[in-house]
Amino acid sequence: MPGFTVAIVGRPNVGKSTLFNRLLEQRKAIVDDVSGVTRDRQYGIADWNGKTFNVIDTGGFVAKSEDVFEREIRKQVKIAMEEANVLIFMCDVTTGITDLDADVADLLRRSSKPVYLVVNKVDNHERQMEAAEFYSLGFEHIHFLSSMSGSGTGELLDEVVALIPEDEVATPGEENIPKIAIIGQPNVGKSSLLNALIGEERNIVSDIAGTTRDTIHTRYKLFQKDFILIDTAGIRRKAKVHEDLEFYSVIRAIKALDEADVCLLLLDAEKGITAQDLSIFSLAARKGKGVVIFVNKWDLVDKETNTARDYEKELKNRIAPFTDVPIIFGAVIEKQRIFKAVEVALEVYENRQRKVQTARLNEVMLKAIEAYRPPVVRGTAIKIKYVTQLPTHTPAFAFFANLPDDIKTPYRNYLENKLRENFNFQGVPVRIYFRKK
Repeated sequence: MPGFTVAIVGRPNVGKSTLFNRLLEQRKAIVDDVSGVTRDRQYGIADWNGKTFNVIDTGGFVAKSEDVFEREIRKQVKIAMEEANVLIFMCDVTTGITDLDADVADLLRRSSKPVYLVVNKVDNHERQMEAAEFYSLGFEHIHFLSSMSGSGTGELLDEVVALIPEDEVATPGEENIPKIAIIGQPNVGKSSLLNALIGEERNIVSDIAGTTRDTIHTRYKLFQKDFILIDTAGIRRKAKVHEDLEFYSVIRAIKALDEADVCLLLLDAEKGITAQDLSIFSLAARKGKGVVIFVNKWDLVDKETNTARDYEKELKNRIAPFTDVPIIFGAVIEKQRIFKAVEVALEVYENRQRKVQTARLNEVMLKAIEAYRPPVVRGTAIKIKYVTQLPTHTPAFAFFANLPDDIKTPYRNYLENKLRENFNFQGVPVRIYFRKK
């Protein structure tokens, strides 16, 4: 299921981040395969028994000052209750049930979503006895674990992934239509972009009920183009309180990412790319999605001769190593280059579908390998004899070699650059695997 999301909630310092990191560690080997993984992230992809899901650590989103603390935590729990599929409520056995725990429990009992009460730091028999008081909170699913050592996490994960439905059926007729998600920080112009694109042409646009109720899918037929725009900004909740919340926009963006083929990441020209944008960018890359960056409000920036060129260079430094990404400067309000952005997003969609014939691939890549051979390891030359594209959703290539485990990142990057030079994969993450021949 795209976008199955687990949120870890609870008061500060109960070990949410430790559990979060442990859940992602299961996947470390897979994740680090894609370069540019950030360490301090609040969300990521976990994998258990062949099922993958998104995990969000709400701890990373709370303001540090004491007075707003409790209010913020309540606000987050409410959002998590609305947005996530499963809630993990974490408490700490060493402090027992605090007032704030009781408060959070009170909110969570009203949730229609499954809640798993997790009592952390239960690492000996005595603490096992002490943990029994948490049964009084009245949750059906309760787990005692130690997120430091990992004991007890397996049973928890077994229960959580049992709730993930087998792949959902796509809406008929939607399978092969490009899906483009508009993502970015609050107030960067997502809604304006959507309105500018579909504004006057309302009559040739049909609204499709989204596969989840949280994103609006708009089918768009115009200029001989047919695609679906996934909008995360279009849903206005009754409660305005959520609008300013970083956490809220992040959950939305992650859900849109899961449903999309290509993400159109909107940046504010005056603010540049924020840490949050970078996290979403690297998440898109890890999920193998196409990316186009649209720098909005470019009309407000004072220009000199090379302003755009310098800006683009700086952006590419920030998003490195995945820099083969189209960057478009425009202004949504002025309708400046917004259709260009959509055209480029559709080109990126094509690049993501690209299949290179094996004969052509070998002809080009074996030449590149001849020109610059992998370094010799322990006196043995590494030989790469054959390359083929794998039948995956996103471009992935297997290079068959005598010592696949000894090929290091710099050489992998060289091969990726050669693939990009010869075959157009602009805007698309490329995966490279080395296999034993």
